[in-house]
Amino acid sequence: MSLLAVHDLAVARGGLRTVEGVSFTLDAGQALILRGPNGIGKTTLLRTVAGLQPPVTGRIEMPDDAVAYAAHADGLKGALSVTENLVFWAQVFGGGDVSAALAAMDLAALADRPAAALSAGQKRRLGLARLLVSRRPLWVLDEPTVSLDAASVARFADMVRGHLAQGGAALIATHIDLGLDARVLDLTPFRARADSVVRPAGFNEAFA
Repeated sequence: MSLLAVHDLAVARGGLRTVEGVSFTLDAGQALILRGPNGIGKTTLLRTVAGLQPPVTGRIEMPDDAVAYAAHADGLKGALSVTENLVFWAQVFGGGDVSAALAAMDLAALADRPAAALSAGQKRRLGLARLLVSRRPLWVLDEPTVSLDAASVARFADMVRGHLAQGGAALIATHIDLGLDARVLDLTPFRARADSVVRPAGFNEAFA
């Protein structure tokens, strides 16, 4: 079953096209790794797939409420404990018990600690654990391993494998080899011309 189909997509950042002519599909159980040099538009493409900004051209097809998006910000409430943060997100997404998410990213020992008191790596682990309580089939992830040590990267990779085994899919921009059985899409051949200025309908410069 296809969870994501991207057809001839062009995206823009700051009023300039970054990549264009991008097409791919993601079926249940599949992962796709986005690669390419800094600035080529990986983050912009992911934001567009996640519905945070409109495409310039092209079409994105996916089921309603399919996406869980994780970017550079961890989306945590500092005054809440680790468990309370996960419970909050579970309630937002209609999920239930958070114990599996705590275990997956080795957070059980930190369950009662305020998020504001966590290290950068611990905050990242908590931010990624949110994915498990989202109950969304399509994970769209932008450099998810930033601030993680080697053991935490391995835990995260196991978490993604478990998600895929349960029929989920993942679209990931990363320079790290996660050891996943995944296709790789290099965006370099899709780089747009440097003079491709555009103002698509609904374009908001502040969020490009």
